[in-house]
Amino acid sequence: MKNLIYGLAVFLFIMGLYFLFNTFIREEAMPKVKITTSYGDIVLELDQENAPISTENFVQYVESGFYDETIFHRVINGFMIQGGGHLEDMTPKDDKLEPIMNEANNGLKNDRGTIAMARTAYPHSASSQFFINHADNAFLNFRTNQVEEGWGYAVFGKVTEGLDVVDKIADAQTTAVQGYQDVPVETIKILKAEVID
Repeated sequence: MKNLIYGLAVFLFIMGLYFLFNTFIREEAMPKVKITTSYGDIVLELDQENAPISTENFVQYVESGFYDETIFHRVINGFMIQGGGHLEDMTPKDDKLEPIMNEANNGLKNDRGTIAMARTAYPHSASSQFFINHADNAFLNFRTNQVEEGWGYAVFGKVTEGLDVVDKIADAQTTAVQGYQDVPVETIKILKAEVID
Protein backbone atom coordinates (compact mmCIF):
# COMPACT_ATOMS: atom_id res chain seq x y z
CA MET A 1 0.00 0.00 0.00
CA LYS A 2 2.87 2.32 0.85
CA ASN A 3 4.42 1.67 -2.60
CA LEU A 4 1.11 2.39 -4.29
CA ILE A 5 0.78 5.75 -2.50
CA TYR A 6 4.41 6.57 -3.30
CA GLY A 7 3.92 5.60 -6.94
CA LEU A 8 0.76 7.69 -7.20
CA ALA A 9 2.52 10.71 -5.64
CA VAL A 10 5.41 10.40 -8.12
CA PHE A 11 2.94 10.05 -11.01
CA LEU A 12 1.00 13.16 -9.93
CA PHE A 13 4.24 15.10 -9.47
CA ILE A 14 5.42 14.17 -12.98
CA MET A 15 2.02 15.04 -14.49
CA GLY A 16 2.10 18.38 -12.69
CA LEU A 17 5.54 19.13 -14.15
CA TYR A 18 4.32 18.06 -17.59
CA PHE A 19 1.35 20.46 -17.47
CA LEU A 20 3.49 23.31 -16.14
CA PHE A 21 6.06 22.71 -18.89
CA ASN A 22 3.36 22.62 -21.60
CA THR A 23 1.81 25.81 -20.24
CA PHE A 24 5.22 27.51 -20.28
CA ILE A 25 5.92 26.32 -23.84
CA ARG A 26 2.45 27.46 -25.01
CA GLU A 27 3.00 30.90 -23.45
CA GLU A 28 6.43 31.11 -25.08
CA ALA A 29 4.83 30.17 -28.41
CA MET A 30 2.26 32.97 -28.07
CA PRO A 31 4.11 36.25 -27.51
CA LYS A 32 1.94 39.33 -27.04
CA VAL A 33 2.44 42.71 -28.64
CA LYS A 34 0.70 45.95 -27.72
CA ILE A 35 0.26 48.51 -30.50
CA THR A 36 -0.49 51.93 -29.08
CA THR A 37 -2.26 53.97 -31.75
CA SER A 38 -3.66 57.48 -31.83
CA TYR A 39 -7.10 55.77 -31.64
CA GLY A 40 -6.31 53.47 -28.70
CA ASP A 41 -4.49 50.23 -27.87
CA ILE A 42 -4.57 46.93 -29.75
CA VAL A 43 -3.13 43.82 -28.09
CA LEU A 44 -2.09 40.93 -30.33
CA GLU A 45 -1.33 37.33 -29.48
CA LEU A 46 1.16 35.96 -32.00
CA ASP A 47 1.19 32.30 -33.05
CA GLN A 48 4.87 31.39 -32.90
CA GLU A 49 4.01 27.69 -33.19
CA ASN A 50 2.13 27.86 -36.50
CA ALA A 51 3.75 30.97 -37.97
CA PRO A 52 7.35 31.09 -36.70
CA ILE A 53 8.81 33.07 -39.62
CA SER A 54 6.17 35.81 -39.62
CA THR A 55 6.12 36.02 -35.82
CA GLU A 56 9.90 36.33 -35.53
CA ASN A 57 9.94 38.91 -38.33
CA PHE A 58 7.18 41.01 -36.72
CA VAL A 59 8.72 40.82 -33.23
CA GLN A 60 12.11 41.94 -34.59
CA TYR A 61 10.49 45.03 -36.12
CA VAL A 62 8.59 45.68 -32.88
CA GLU A 63 11.71 45.34 -30.70
CA SER A 64 13.78 47.58 -32.99
CA GLY A 65 11.18 50.39 -32.77
CA PHE A 66 10.58 50.23 -36.53
CA TYR A 67 6.79 50.60 -36.22
CA ASP A 68 6.91 53.58 -33.87
CA GLU A 69 5.57 56.72 -35.59
CA THR A 70 4.39 54.79 -38.68
CA ILE A 71 0.74 54.99 -39.71
CA PHE A 72 -2.21 52.90 -40.79
CA HIS A 73 -2.00 53.99 -44.42
CA ARG A 74 -4.70 51.78 -45.97
CA VAL A 75 -8.10 51.36 -44.35
CA ILE A 76 -11.11 49.63 -45.91
CA ASN A 77 -14.18 49.19 -43.71
CA GLY A 78 -15.49 45.62 -43.85
CA PHE A 79 -12.13 44.38 -45.16
CA MET A 80 -8.96 45.31 -43.26
CA ILE A 81 -6.66 47.99 -41.82
CA GLN A 82 -3.04 48.03 -43.02
CA GLY A 83 0.08 49.58 -41.53
CA GLY A 84 3.74 49.18 -40.82
CA GLY A 85 5.29 50.66 -43.93
CA HIS A 86 4.69 54.41 -44.21
CA LEU A 87 5.40 57.56 -42.24
CA GLU A 88 2.85 60.32 -41.70
CA ASP A 89 3.83 62.10 -44.95
CA MET A 90 3.34 58.76 -46.82
CA THR A 91 7.08 58.27 -47.27
CA PRO A 92 7.66 54.52 -47.55
CA LYS A 93 9.72 53.20 -44.66
CA ASP A 94 9.92 49.65 -45.98
CA ASP A 95 11.45 50.10 -49.44
CA LYS A 96 14.81 48.43 -48.66
CA LEU A 97 13.78 45.60 -46.35
CA GLU A 98 14.44 41.90 -46.82
CA PRO A 99 11.32 39.87 -47.65
CA ILE A 100 10.36 36.69 -45.81
CA MET A 101 8.92 33.36 -46.94
CA ASN A 102 5.15 33.22 -47.15
CA GLU A 103 3.79 30.75 -44.61
CA ALA A 104 0.10 31.17 -45.45
CA ASN A 105 -0.12 27.37 -45.73
CA ASN A 106 0.06 27.13 -41.91
CA GLY A 107 -3.65 26.40 -41.44
CA LEU A 108 -4.48 29.80 -39.90
CA LYS A 109 -7.36 31.65 -41.55
CA ASN A 110 -7.89 35.32 -42.41
CA ASP A 111 -10.82 35.69 -40.01
CA ARG A 112 -12.03 38.88 -38.34
CA GLY A 113 -9.48 40.11 -35.82
CA THR A 114 -6.51 38.16 -37.16
CA ILE A 115 -3.24 39.80 -38.16
CA ALA A 116 -1.49 38.81 -41.40
CA MET A 117 1.52 39.86 -43.44
CA ALA A 118 0.84 42.31 -46.26
CA ARG A 119 2.75 41.76 -49.49
CA THR A 120 2.89 42.57 -53.20
CA ALA A 121 1.51 40.24 -55.89
CA TYR A 122 4.63 38.09 -55.43
CA PRO A 123 3.87 35.54 -52.66
CA HIS A 124 7.23 35.81 -50.87
CA SER A 125 7.52 39.61 -50.73
CA ALA A 126 6.26 40.48 -47.22
CA SER A 127 8.60 42.49 -45.01
CA SER A 128 7.25 44.92 -42.38
CA GLN A 129 3.71 45.71 -43.51
CA PHE A 130 0.83 43.91 -41.86
CA PHE A 131 -2.93 44.09 -41.83
CA ILE A 132 -5.66 43.26 -39.35
CA ASN A 133 -8.73 41.65 -40.88
CA HIS A 134 -11.86 43.68 -40.19
CA ALA A 135 -14.05 40.84 -41.49
CA ASP A 136 -13.74 37.15 -42.35
CA ASN A 137 -11.73 37.24 -45.59
CA ALA A 138 -11.65 33.62 -46.77
CA PHE A 139 -10.53 34.70 -50.26
CA LEU A 140 -7.17 35.70 -48.69
CA ASN A 141 -6.51 32.18 -47.36
CA PHE A 142 -3.97 29.75 -48.81
CA ARG A 143 -5.35 27.61 -51.64
CA THR A 144 -2.34 26.19 -53.48
CA ASN A 145 1.38 26.79 -53.92
CA GLN A 146 1.24 25.68 -57.54
CA VAL A 147 0.42 29.18 -58.81
CA GLU A 148 1.32 32.56 -57.32
CA GLU A 149 -2.34 33.59 -57.03
CA GLY A 150 -3.07 30.62 -54.76
CA TRP A 151 -0.61 31.40 -51.98
CA GLY A 152 -2.82 33.68 -49.91
CA TYR A 153 -1.72 35.88 -47.01
CA ALA A 154 0.05 34.54 -43.92
CA VAL A 155 -1.90 34.91 -40.69
CA PHE A 156 0.37 34.94 -37.64
CA GLY A 157 -1.81 36.04 -34.73
CA LYS A 158 -5.02 37.61 -33.51
CA VAL A 159 -6.35 40.61 -31.63
CA THR A 160 -7.07 39.73 -27.99
CA GLU A 161 -7.86 43.28 -26.82
CA GLY A 162 -8.84 46.39 -28.75
CA LEU A 163 -11.05 45.00 -31.50
CA ASP A 164 -13.17 48.11 -30.86
CA VAL A 165 -10.10 50.17 -31.79
CA VAL A 166 -9.76 48.17 -35.03
CA ASP A 167 -13.44 48.93 -35.73
CA LYS A 168 -12.89 52.64 -35.03
CA ILE A 169 -9.88 52.74 -37.38
CA ALA A 170 -11.80 50.83 -40.07
CA ASP A 171 -14.59 53.40 -39.82
CA ALA A 172 -12.27 56.32 -40.61
CA GLN A 173 -13.01 58.49 -43.63
CA THR A 174 -10.46 57.88 -46.42
CA THR A 175 -9.11 59.60 -49.52
CA ALA A 176 -6.37 59.24 -52.14
CA VAL A 177 -2.91 60.65 -51.34
CA GLN A 178 0.11 60.67 -53.66
CA GLY A 179 -1.26 57.79 -55.71
CA TYR A 180 -2.26 55.70 -52.66
CA GLN A 181 -5.93 54.79 -52.25
CA ASP A 182 -7.92 54.33 -49.00
CA VAL A 183 -5.66 56.59 -46.91
CA PRO A 184 -7.34 57.91 -43.74
CA VAL A 185 -8.12 61.62 -43.96
CA GLU A 186 -7.10 61.98 -40.32
CA THR A 187 -3.68 60.42 -39.70
CA ILE A 188 -3.88 57.25 -37.60
CA LYS A 189 -0.48 56.78 -36.01
CA ILE A 190 1.20 53.79 -34.47
CA LEU A 191 2.73 55.67 -31.56
CA LYS A 192 4.50 52.63 -30.14
CA ALA A 193 4.63 48.86 -30.58
CA GLU A 194 6.04 46.73 -27.77
CA VAL A 195 6.28 43.12 -26.70
CA ILE A 196 4.43 42.59 -23.43
CA ASP A 197 4.30 39.65 -20.95
